[in-house]
Amino acid sequence: MKNFALIGAAGYIAPRHMRAIKDTGHHLAVAYDNNDSVGIIDSISPQSEFFTEFERFLEFAHQLKRQPQTALDYVAVCSPNYLHHAHIAAGLRLGCDVICEKPLVPTPELIDELELVERETGRRVFNILQLRHHDAILKLRDKVSAAPADTKFDVELTYITSRGKWYAESWKGDPRKAFGVATNIGVHFFDMLHFIFGKLQRNVVHHSGEAKAAGYLEYERARVRWFLSIDANDLPDDVKGKKTTYRNIDISGEQLEFSEGFTDLHTTSYREILAGRGYGLDDARHCIETVNVIRSAGVAPAGPDSHPYVAALQR
Repeated sequence: MKNFALIGAAGYIAPRHMRAIKDTGHHLAVAYDNNDSVGIIDSISPQSEFFTEFERFLEFAHQLKRQPQTALDYVAVCSPNYLHHAHIAAGLRLGCDVICEKPLVPTPELIDELELVERETGRRVFNILQLRHHDAILKLRDKVSAAPADTKFDVELTYITSRGKWYAESWKGDPRKAFGVATNIGVHFFDMLHFIFGKLQRNVVHHSGEAKAAGYLEYERARVRWFLSIDANDLPDDVKGKKTTYRNIDISGEQLEFSEGFTDLHTTSYREILAGRGYGLDDARHCIETVNVIRSAGVAPAGPDSHPYVAALQR
């Protein structure tokens, strides 16, 4: 049985990590969040220690190191995006391997920095890239691999996930903390595209705003027009009033259906990490490079390679 700590226990994604720790047969020894809305712990791991000050959490974690049976093995990081780098480094320096939510960090330079801390501590960082474990994604990857080598697929990716006014008031609405909509809600899609279609060859941005972003990505095996939004007004007419989220991926005229099968992907990710098959810093680098360019690139005018939704935005 491995001992875990969790940083960011009050966040939306934290319960999936708590359940993954429990479902893989391990122990959540201690959790930390500066927000005390963490009652979910009672239904998953009620005996876990909990702190709302990072200093007390860190001191307790150091005390656990005194006995081999209590020493922490892993730190799970579910904190706001802008704190990931500091919390990952702290976990490594505690002598633990670290499992972090996406986006791992905002820039490739911070991946380089974490590689240094890995070497200094002898510990490793793993990123949750759960779409790589989804059956539909794995089948599509096999299909692409089996296609003639000169085949390039035409892909249209549309993801609209409505967010209320609270979003702008939270850290997620602050580009200094969440790094923008393309990073915050899109990074796992960009990782998925790389995982399926290979290396990125071209990256063009056609729209960049607080609530939506769009562009064109060309990979070794695909041409991708993408649109991401948190604005409910962008939902298709036949979806408005019925659902708050619209996800559509069209691949050369065929729809990729992967709405189901998400429930246990964090647990699957944990099992792979614990078995020595987790995705590390090198695996995360490609999607971090992609979103870093998207954030810094100038906006190009709409054209034949832009998503159909872009023309309406630029009128």
